[in-house]
Amino acid sequence: MNVTSTVSKWAKVIDQTRCIGCHACSTACKSENEVPLSVNRTYVKYVDVGNFPNNRRAFQVTRCNQCEFAPCVEACPTKAMYRRDDGIVDFDKSRCIGCKACIAACPYDAIFMNPEDHSAEKCNLCAHRLDIGLEPACVVVCPTQAILVGDLDDPNSKVAQIVQREPVTVRRPEKETHPKLFYLGATQATLDPIAADRPTGGLFVWSEQSKGSQAVVSGHPTGGNSSAAALLSYDVPHKAPWDWRVSLYTWTKSISAGVYLLAAVFVLLGMLDATGQLWTTIVPVIALTALAVTGGLLVWDLEQPKRFYYILTKPQWKSWLVRGGVIIGLYGAILVGHIGAGFVGMDQVRQTLIPIGIPVAAMTAVYTAYLFAQSKGRDLWQSPLLPPHMLVQAVLAGSAVLAIVAVMAAPAVVESLYIVVAVASATHVLFVLGEITLPHGTAQTRFAVQQMTHGKYKAFFWSSLVFGVIAVAAPWLGVFAAGAGLIGLLLFEHAYVQAGQSVPLA
Repeated sequence: MNVTSTVSKWAKVIDQTRCIGCHACSTACKSENEVPLSVNRTYVKYVDVGNFPNNRRAFQVTRCNQCEFAPCVEACPTKAMYRRDDGIVDFDKSRCIGCKACIAACPYDAIFMNPEDHSAEKCNLCAHRLDIGLEPACVVVCPTQAILVGDLDDPNSKVAQIVQREPVTVRRPEKETHPKLFYLGATQATLDPIAADRPTGGLFVWSEQSKGSQAVVSGHPTGGNSSAAALLSYDVPHKAPWDWRVSLYTWTKSISAGVYLLAAVFVLLGMLDATGQLWTTIVPVIALTALAVTGGLLVWDLEQPKRFYYILTKPQWKSWLVRGGVIIGLYGAILVGHIGAGFVGMDQVRQTLIPIGIPVAAMTAVYTAYLFAQSKGRDLWQSPLLPPHMLVQAVLAGSAVLAIVAVMAAPAVVESLYIVVAVASATHVLFVLGEITLPHGTAQTRFAVQQMTHGKYKAFFWSSLVFGVIAVAAPWLGVFAAGAGLIGLLLFEHAYVQAGQSVPLA
């Protein structure tokens, strides 16, 4: 059956009471869209609900939710992800830089990196077929008519009739994305990605569970949230989008921002000689070097590193990757101006730059909190305390580095820097303890905290706290404690960044 090409708001209904778990939709999608092995635009999840003999197998067809307020579109820095006028969230591979921000932003784990062309990809409702009046491939092949596509604004559309008359549901409505993928007859055990227990033994039906540092395994390892007994029996592998390079980037950026920020404040307070080598040369060189490493890590993490300049030439200004790129660029220009002032004999320029440099350095320290907040599916990163915490981390990193180099370059300020290291470290530890001890608003946050404190990242986390406590003793232990503060911060960044991505979203 052909469908009209003049619809104004495409939507899809999946009738889980009809789904038989045959995977016809998955294979048709792969064939139609030439999806490589190991990745999927659509797939079927199996959950066994109940206990024998009172049990059944529930299915969920899982794919892009075609959100009206799509987080991936807002997070994409180059408009590679975009929403069409007819409501379809589509993608343009020619603009993709492979930053994986869209993957981190999606609350449904619906986006993946194509291993062949290294670009982001997902279900787009077979837009190329809809544009010529054909139904999506999955709709055509479904043997039980469990998958329907239609116009929500057309009262004669079967999709509109079901959505408006039947008790349909969507996944994760609390994310306020307004999905246009509606489920009829689905159970909480399938809709909630951590409702079902994870099978023991590292196995699913027909497959092994994912392994490796970036593997995200579906189901709950210690007991799911389903009211009824539920065991996840089959799912497909997923990977966390951002690896150790992003963890390291947050650390090097803290060093870069903190070194200049703290030194500039000391100069304003008269505690640091404005003509001394520490302020005129060492501080800007360290800050600029750390900033260059930060930029290098960001480019290295891209799947399309040769396109990194698209962030500036094809920007989507709602993305904090773009905004962060501008902030880093401005901060880098200030540091270059600071260094260059000495070469042209205009030492007073350094002092003139301070009122601009301090707020820009602070913005450099905290903008990542807003970048993480655009990852709407990562509940651990949604804390309103993350911006001030990142500012404290920058002060800790900057004071620790300055304390180490000032031993030779500016001994007069060393004791003051040790005090700052101790106070910043104590504040950082309090932030961390608050994060893990205060009640958490969602099961996803509790899952992430459990992974950070008792799961695969526990060694990084608890070691970071040990080093952090040592850094509190900086006034007595000196350089050793300052170094411990830096190491502890790096360990915490890795545990925090990776634990936030460890929660299964599909």
